[in-house]
Amino acid sequence: MGRDLAPEVEKLLKSSNAFLRKKAALCAVRIIKKVPDLIEVFIPLTKALINERNHGVLLTSVILIREMCDINPDCIIHFKKCIFNLLRVLKNLIMAGYSPEHDVAGCSDPFLQVQLLRLLALLGKSDADASEQMNDILAQVATNTETSKNVGNAILYQTVLTIMDIDAESGLRVLAINILGRFLLNSDKNIRYVALNTLLRTVHIDKAAVQRHRNTIIECLSDVDITIKKRAMELLFALVNETNVRSVIGELVNFLSTSALPELKAQLTSTIILLSDKFAPTKRWYMDTVLKVLIHGGHYVRDDVVNSVTQSISESPEMYAFIVQKLFLALQDDIAQQPLVQVATWAIGEYGELLVAGPCDIGEPVEVSEEEVVDTLEHIVTGSVCSKVSKYYTLNALMKLSTRFKTEADRIQKIIGYFTINTNVELQQRSVEYRTIFKQYDSMRTALLERMPVNAAPEKQQPEKTETLLDSPPVAQPIVQEKEETQQDSLLNLIGGLVGDAPAPQPPAPSSTAANNDLLMDLLGLDSGPEPTPTITSTHCL
Repeated sequence: MGRDLAPEVEKLLKSSNAFLRKKAALCAVRIIKKVPDLIEVFIPLTKALINERNHGVLLTSVILIREMCDINPDCIIHFKKCIFNLLRVLKNLIMAGYSPEHDVAGCSDPFLQVQLLRLLALLGKSDADASEQMNDILAQVATNTETSKNVGNAILYQTVLTIMDIDAESGLRVLAINILGRFLLNSDKNIRYVALNTLLRTVHIDKAAVQRHRNTIIECLSDVDITIKKRAMELLFALVNETNVRSVIGELVNFLSTSALPELKAQLTSTIILLSDKFAPTKRWYMDTVLKVLIHGGHYVRDDVVNSVTQSISESPEMYAFIVQKLFLALQDDIAQQPLVQVATWAIGEYGELLVAGPCDIGEPVEVSEEEVVDTLEHIVTGSVCSKVSKYYTLNALMKLSTRFKTEADRIQKIIGYFTINTNVELQQRSVEYRTIFKQYDSMRTALLERMPVNAAPEKQQPEKTETLLDSPPVAQPIVQEKEETQQDSLLNLIGGLVGDAPAPQPPAPSSTAANNDLLMDLLGLDSGPEPTPTITSTHCL
């Protein structure tokens, strides 16, 4: 039907009646949406309609041009020649006096102005020459439009979008961002939200200009509307850099502790930790910030934040004493915040000896005895306040402290033994394994419970040197084989394998695959059946 009606619509676009031309242009918009191939038919007529004096025809022709450019970007080249005429129409609207027929709240035909601005943004995008032609007119629109009415704000908003879309000069962009800054002071929540949303989209273009309105953005954090809070928070995230990290992160932490809603706290805590780690001026400031986030974030701190914090702590050996003392004091004040409990117990387990060693070089002196530390951890692991995960952390910390606190080792062993009959399978398993270490492998306990090494970046392996287990050649020297099997027996004993009555090491089998399979079956506790008798003439030869 569109192809059949296109010739008739084309004739009506040439009609002497302005009303018919307006309706024909609207009909052409519907046709090209259904049949994009007919765009070329309407291009010459649309160029002629731009010179119309009737505002209705002008408005529909501008809409038709935008639809053509959206459907077929090649049309942009044709209509760039009309930029001068479009700017002339826009200038006449700005400078025109009062016209009762087109006046809306003191603005001359705001609907046509907005559509012209949208079309100019489309034609001037990524085109320096076209953008240069628009700079002066856009500056006039931005400075001459009345802002006391909502109509003027709509025109200014579209002007800002057009300036940001084209290759405008820097001064014009600063003017556009200042307009959005004025919007932030408006009492209308919708206008404030639009301003924050637009600033968030354009902050990467001129961050320095947006920084001037940072205080106003911070004030938006105290707004009662959650959407405004969220947009202000996200915009502040984008504004953080090395120079303002202390002030902006301080405001975000204050927002977290006072007025942040539960649905915002998870994102807020994660991003504060990430930005603090990226732009931290000093390690101590970073650790202070992390502690505040853990205290005020509560249960909303994500698990990945806990892992990230422990990694950062392990990478700061000069701060171990300060960190463990701060975390222990926070733990004594509140054990209801589970992420805080997990980080604190991990740090105490790793660096507990520094906690009781005396005052550190930085911070206030803290005097803590080994008994106090164990009392605190016992209260956590035996109480009902903390979660199961926190108790896992605490039980591990107690086990590690058994090598650091020599005088409390027996007491720690009793605390751990209490959980051998616990209904929680994980706690019971850990307790049984730790008691086994105490009873049967006490000589290895100190080596097993050393500090965890800092995770280093994985080295790239050369493909030609990569070797699978099945591809590895069998060991040629029987003495080396005996040593390896002795180490395997120790490993089996640690995980509950045979103890004492283990059979004598067997000579190397002809196939390394069979030996590996047997070892795997032993580890899993499965019966692999009778082993074939190896046909080897000599075993222990030097």
